[in-house]
Amino acid sequence: MDETPHGHWLVIVMLLPLVAVLLSVVCGGRWARGIVLGALAGGLLAVGALWRGLRDSGDALVYWMGGWSPPLGLALRADGISVVMLATTVLVIGAVAWYAPAKFRAGPDGRETRLSLAFWVLVAGLWTAMNAVSLGNDLFNFYVAVELLTFSAVPLVALDGRARTFAAATRYLLFALLGSLLYLLGVVLVYGRYGIMDVVLLRDVVEWDGTTGLAVGLMTAGLAAKSALFPFHLWLPPAHAGAPSPASALLSALAVKGSFLILVRIWFDMMPPLAGAAPAVPAAMGAGAVLLGGVMALRQKRLKMLVAYSTVAQIGYLFLIFPLSFGSAAALPAGMMQVVAHAFAKAAMFLGAGLVVEACGHDRLAGLRGLGARMPVTVAALGLAGASLIGVPPSGGFAAKWLLVRAAFESGQWLWWLVPAAGGLMAGGYVFRILSPMISRAEAGAPLVVAPVAMSREMLVMALALAALALGLFSDEMVGLMELGRTGSGGEVPMP
Repeated sequence: MDETPHGHWLVIVMLLPLVAVLLSVVCGGRWARGIVLGALAGGLLAVGALWRGLRDSGDALVYWMGGWSPPLGLALRADGISVVMLATTVLVIGAVAWYAPAKFRAGPDGRETRLSLAFWVLVAGLWTAMNAVSLGNDLFNFYVAVELLTFSAVPLVALDGRARTFAAATRYLLFALLGSLLYLLGVVLVYGRYGIMDVVLLRDVVEWDGTTGLAVGLMTAGLAAKSALFPFHLWLPPAHAGAPSPASALLSALAVKGSFLILVRIWFDMMPPLAGAAPAVPAAMGAGAVLLGGVMALRQKRLKMLVAYSTVAQIGYLFLIFPLSFGSAAALPAGMMQVVAHAFAKAAMFLGAGLVVEACGHDRLAGLRGLGARMPVTVAALGLAGASLIGVPPSGGFAAKWLLVRAAFESGQWLWWLVPAAGGLMAGGYVFRILSPMISRAEAGAPLVVAPVAMSREMLVMALALAALALGLFSDEMVGLMELGRTGSGGEVPMP
């Protein structure tokens, strides 16, 4: 794994959010939002340059930190999946940064507030962690990155200081620490067995034995806990539903995906192909998440809690790719397409739910009759984002589920197609539960009181929903981008 031209862009992508953190702390909350927005603009340009370099070279971009090559040094590495995640991260965080309501800005007299500093520092910290995960190539530094992700995400849950959200954040922290312990134990076993932690170098030396199997099992369990995979999902609904809506959008769209991306690196980039029963274990947990999350979402009476349980269900699809990858090149693109489509759809739904709470003062579904006539843009955005969760053509969610079904039949594991089929039906049910009261007429004599919200924020939610919907129209291009810089990827995966 030699250092490549254009590798300096990897350093720029890593430094931008880190500089935003430091400048926000130094300059204070009055300037923090502007600093983060400026860094995001630069980050988008840097990701574009990274994509051009990757396209021109045709191979992964590599940069050796300090000029030292692995295993003695640390390498940053970017392939097509890295660029997809970097672009998704900067776009979602950019949307949240524009949306964030006034309480996350400096006071009317320009003075710094606790929220105006803490929120933006944590957002930039989460961005730093996601970039480190996307560009990482070393098991221990994955641990550092996912810990930074945890300690940026957990305080976002408890920003309002209420006892209920503090309890949810504490539960999140406990599950995250358990996941960190399991993952680190696995890393120790790998290092003790091979003396290497670089993912690319490990692929050439890893052998399947008891120690390796135990290490991979521990790392998988730890990252599954951080991803809120069933049965480790108990922390997610109260944390995501109780957090401020901009924080909920970041947690659901991005934070839980960082751990999954590390799992992709371990299972697809580090380990030799492993057929048999082992890959079916995370897939079975994913199937349980789809079914349980769907059932629980159908039972919710509050909008944000329903959207939170739908995250539990949608995460489950990601873990179906592990057994399906043996016999089908469509499995990994299916998982990554689901990551991106879910990120935009769920950001739209949580930000839309935030507007509903601001306008109505609550998010009880039974009390939202007639909202469609008062907030048509927000309600339409919720419907379009929900269509992607269901898998309605031509959405990104449809492209992901189509690839999953195709992978199930190509690999001869056709029973797995029942999971996206059942999950889509349940998603249709809980999206209907959201829209049904909103598009109904308000009750006579009890008109819905709706406070005004800025049309610009409603249009931002709509833009995210349309992005989730439009992804399916560019699925061939997305799959082609994901294949850049990946050896042994299995060739092109054309869409229908």
